Formats: sequence, structure tokens, C-alpha cells
Amino acid sequence: MSKIGVMVCGHGSRDVEAITEFRTVAAGIEARLPQYPVASGFLEFARPIIRDGLDKLYGQGVRHILAIPGMLFAAGHVKNDIPSVLNTYAAQRSDLRIDYGRDLAVDRRLLTVAAQRIEQAEAASIRRVPREETLLMVVGRGTSDPDANSNISKVARMLWEGMGFGWTEVSYSGVTFPLVGPGLEHAVKLGYRRIIVFPYFLFTGVLVKRIYRIADQMAERHPEIDFLKAQYLKDHPLVLDAFADRVQEISEGENNMNCALCKYRGHVLGFEAEVGLVQQSHHHHVEGIGTDGDDADGHHRHPGNGHLHNSHNGHHHDHVHDDDHHHDHSPHDRDHHHLPHPHADHRHGPGKRNPDNLD
Repeated sequence: MSKIGVMVCGHGSRDVEAITEFRTVAAGIEARLPQYPVASGFLEFARPIIRDGLDKLYGQGVRHILAIPGMLFAAGHVKNDIPSVLNTYAAQRSDLRIDYGRDLAVDRRLLTVAAQRIEQAEAASIRRVPREETLLMVVGRGTSDPDANSNISKVARMLWEGMGFGWTEVSYSGVTFPLVGPGLEHAVKLGYRRIIVFPYFLFTGVLVKRIYRIADQMAERHPEIDFLKAQYLKDHPLVLDAFADRVQEISEGENNMNCALCKYRGHVLGFEAEVGLVQQSHHHHVEGIGTDGDDADGHHRHPGNGHLHNSHNGHHHDHVHDDDHHHDHSPHDRDHHHLPHPHADHRHGPGKRNPDNLD
């Protein structure tokens, strides 16, 4: 029987705090799975890259890797980029099998953590405002995949009904709409005494800090409203439990990806042009950049490329992104661009607003 190991695939960030938090989560996952050797790596912007983690496991004699995305929802990175990296690696080694798990998705444990983060923000305020007079603003990452974006609306609805807020709105940090600025501009018009801004993110980083900055700007403009900033999910024990369960799902044959609303497999309203695009990663050119060039072990790594082969997870698409998915690596804007949203020029859309400021 082949030796089994676990690979945690992160997105990556140029933000040192974000990388530190991801490594803390990866260590927490490893602690919950003592029966397996565990490695981790990043898709872009940080080291070690995913292939480095795979090399580490392979060098330890692992020949069956259970890989999971260290991300909340299945958008392009989970459905396309990470599987392409894993497929390429496995195809170059005939004695290696890689099975790929699903994203965290909408999970009751994460909703419990979310509620705790919101309650902590409420408890820290000197003002006493009932929830009936509070608006909850849930902020998602924002992607060019409407299936992933819709999960934020579901999370928001469940928190709204479960916690009894007077109203709940949804906004996004980028790529889709409404962005945080327009979302808060709308929210203040609804007349609630308090607005809680809650980034539904796993880790800090450029985007979370941007969300908090915009919330601060809005609070300065509207001192009559009690603006609270709730903490993101981070390394809560229930988050680690959910990740460990995703690994166990692979070995137990319960690894179900949401293919029904996948824009690469069928016609999703507004995204019809992306059906059947060939699966490949477009992040190889940013693997490891934004760091000092050394991984956690002090070894210099060099990114490389490979050819695409089928995945083992039953969610193979055969799709490729076009050249519209580009990256802006300038120091001023550290957030990279994604596939264009079909309504990017919407008056509240990402093409019309500067996401860093309200003006």
C-alpha cells in the first residue's frame, strides 16, 4: 500500500501577516492528522510554492497525496489553477497518485466562527445597540465565478436569520460588484444605528486591510453610526476541524464538488463564453514572487512549467483562461486582476470604482 501524505494548497500573498497566518493554519491541520505527513505551498506570491511541498512529500516516500485547497470557496483558483499544478506534477511521475479535495464551502462550523467574530466586535463597542437596529455587511473576496460569489449571499442570509440583525448587505473586495465602498454608501442610507463590517476571509492581507480602511473612512463621514469591524475567520479550532474533514472526505469517497453551477461545464447566465475552456494554470509566472526568494527552509526555489494531464478528482474541465487574466505587480496595487467580469462596467462595478477609497 502506498504511503499517504497531505498537501495544503494556499493562494499566497505579498503580505507577511497573511503568510504567517496560513502557516499557522497548515500547522493546525497537521496536528489534527498525525497519521499523515503534511506539507503546504502557495499558488503565487510566496514560497514555498505548491510544487515545493509536493517535492517534500515525494522525497519522504509518499506516493499517494491527498491535496486540499486552503481556501473558502471554489472559484478559478480551486477549480482550475491548483488542479492544473497538481495534474502536471502527477503526470511527470508514473508512481504518484494525487487526489484533490473540495473547498470549505458553506459549512456550519464556519458559520459558528463567523457568529463568534461578530459577537466579539459587538462586545468591544462602548455603545449598546440592539441587533434589530444593526446592519451586518458581509464582505467576500469577489471572483469572476458567480457560483463562488453567491456563497457569500448564502452565508450572509444565514447569519442574518440566525443572529437577528435588522438588515444584512453583501459586498466584495474586488472583481465583482458591489464593491465595499458603494456597498457601504448604500448601507448608510438605510437608517441603521450600527453597521458591522465582517470580512468573510480566512486570512488577513492586502484585501482585508483595504476593507477595514474603507470602513474607517465611512465611519469618519458618519459619526452618528456605530461602525464595527469584525475579525475574519483565521485559525479558529472549528476552521481547522473543517479542513481536516476535507482530507478525510477524500479517503472516504465523499469528495463532492459543486459541478452543477460550474461556469466551465455548463451555461451559467452571463458567463456562457467560458464553457469548455481548457484547464491550465496561469500563475506559473508569479510563483514565489513577492518574497526574498527563499522558502521556509532557506532553499532557493525556481518555478517551472509542465504539461497538463487529467486530474484524479473527477472534476476535470478541459478549459483554459484567455489573455484577459493578467496581473499588475506594481507596488501601488498589489491585488492582481482576474478574468473580466461580464458586467465590469456596471456603475457600481469594479471597472468604475477605485477599490482603495470611497472617492
